[in-house]
This record gives sequence, C-alpha cells and structure tokens, in this order.
Amino acid sequence: MTKITILKNSNGSIVEYEIKGHAGYGAFGEDILCASISILSQTALISLSEVCGIEENNIFYSIDDKKGYLKVSLPAELPKVQRAKADIVLKTMEVGLRGLIDIYPDYITLKYREV
Repeated sequence: MTKITILKNSNGSIVEYEIKGHAGYGAFGEDILCASISILSQTALISLSEVCGIEENNIFYSIDDKKGYLKVSLPAELPKVQRAKADIVLKTMEVGLRGLIDIYPDYITLKYREV
C-alpha cells in the first residue's frame, strides 16, 4: 500500500508531500500503479525548479526508490509568482493522485494535514 500525505498551509497551498511504500498492485519493477505515482510526484518535484523557478537548493527533498519513499518540502515563504506557479504544479499532481485513488482505492491512501 502506498500512503500519501499532503500538507497545506492556511491558504490551501501545498507546502509538503510525502509518499511512502510500494502499492503492491504488480510485481516489483513492473507495477504500473507505482510507476504512475512516481511519475506524478517526481515530475512535480522537477517542475518546481524547472517550471516554477524555485532554486533546487531551496527545495528539500528525500528519495529512496527501493523503499518507495519521496518527501518534498517547499520554503515557507516564496515570491508571489513562484507560489502561484507551484500551486498549479502541485494541485495538478494532487488531482492526478486522487484520480489514481478513485481507480485503485485498495492500494493507495491519501491524508491531508494543515501546517
């Protein structure tokens, strides 16, 4: 089971997301659900830098492919334009993850927290 936690600030902006565990939908290395989750979450991480213009050294992230782990945290304060772009990128990731949960509810959980 893959456990996803999304942290939002009081404005509803995603400031952190954490993904733990392999879905177990298919064999390790051939699991299309794990691949889908990875594509959504890692593309969001890369886009924070390449699309939103947030310097990579200002984004905290930790990845462990073997354990199926990814955690991404944004700085508390971002310039308005970067925050707006990050909101679009991260909301798009969230929509994609929720779509996967609708299709595969026995393999993914999603929790929200406010910080």
